[in-house]
Amino acid sequence: MSIWIRISEVLAALTSGEALSSLFDRLRTPPERSVAFTIAVIALSAKMAKADGLVTRDEVTAIREVFQIAREDEAGAARVFNLARQDVAGFEDYARRIRAMFRGEQECLCDLMEGLFHVAMADGTYHPAEDAFLHRVAEIFGVPEAEFRGLRSRFVPDAVPDPYSVLGVSADAELHEVRKAWKRMVRDTHPDAMLARGVPQEAVKLAERRMIDINRAWEDISAGRSD
Repeated sequence: MSIWIRISEVLAALTSGEALSSLFDRLRTPPERSVAFTIAVIALSAKMAKADGLVTRDEVTAIREVFQIAREDEAGAARVFNLARQDVAGFEDYARRIRAMFRGEQECLCDLMEGLFHVAMADGTYHPAEDAFLHRVAEIFGVPEAEFRGLRSRFVPDAVPDPYSVLGVSADAELHEVRKAWKRMVRDTHPDAMLARGVPQEAVKLAERRMIDINRAWEDISAGRSD
């Protein structure tokens, strides 16, 4: 069954006047993880678009890119987006419910943050409101500050990405510790690992850019050190 067919079924089950955010209290079992992940990224993207006051064609295109949405499935994605924008519940409430939905699955929350960064940078501009939004979501998700900085350095082209930030380690870390962090990230980025923790097949392409970034960071660090 297409994930979009399942999403349409989930949305159809909402009672009249029921908020989209109520779904995050239901979709906690492993078979529903892919559906939950997809709805979470689109819903928070809608809240983020509302935060900076604009919904651009680039942002909508970015969501299509993350999930490889076919033309026949666009209506379902648009409905999730619009329901989230219309919901009076704030983004912090959404973020808390999503964290509860993925309780104990920190890697999945980081995957979700990566999707949000992809959407935020779709128009080539990183708005201060988007930075504040993403930083607060990361705090609610329990994403460590170092990991958030690593994500931001990979996506926001305001400087050359610091390889240590990309790998989430300090610049004075021993080389074996840096290598350990790099190997962990490579393992967590493998498509099989992502699918196992609930990232839908349609969004696994997010790992392609991540793998390039973390391998380049390791190469830069290892080439410049001899310890």
